[in-house]
Amino acid sequence: MSLRVIAGTARGMKLKPVPGDSTRPIMDRVKESLFNIIGDDIIDVVFLDLFGGTGSVGIEALSRGAEHCVFVDLNRNAIKTIQNNLSHTKLKDKATIIQRNAFHIVEREPDQQYHYVYVAPPQYKDIWLQVLTKLDQNFAWHDPDTVIIVQIDPKEYIETTEFNYLSEYDKRKYGRTLLVFYEFTSKEDSTDLQETEN
Repeated sequence: MSLRVIAGTARGMKLKPVPGDSTRPIMDRVKESLFNIIGDDIIDVVFLDLFGGTGSVGIEALSRGAEHCVFVDLNRNAIKTIQNNLSHTKLKDKATIIQRNAFHIVEREPDQQYHYVYVAPPQYKDIWLQVLTKLDQNFAWHDPDTVIIVQIDPKEYIETTEFNYLSEYDKRKYGRTLLVFYEFTSKEDSTDLQETEN
């Protein structure tokens, strides 16, 4: 599958895939739809690509005007691929690359405010749900201006009411890819809003 940057300063540049089959790169049409949804809100934000893989999503964010992107991946081949793709697109000065387990990141206090957190982990292991559960439980991440975006296979999706502070507000399906959008609220806030509306 050919990977490329769709828009922005690195538009049209091809990206290298991660050797092997340990990652699942996002399809161009899904990536384009994702950033059409985000729109101009991507400009000057800090983006966290939590399961970086090829770096395709974070690089697209940078190309379209994000101020900075932090790429996290445990796989050494993925880290090397992200480094190569950032150098090729001339965006490495706007990026930080961390080779670490994603759970270690979300279990700790964030080192800065992230406007978008992109979660696209290995398939069929419920890792996305585990990551969201840890974010829900870690108050240090609870910023009302933070959007969590999950990329999974539709078969993996579970509509859960177990979260106390994360609220799903949008969901888009593109073939075998599902994008789910979450924001931080609280059950109390939701109850207060309902009472006000009534």
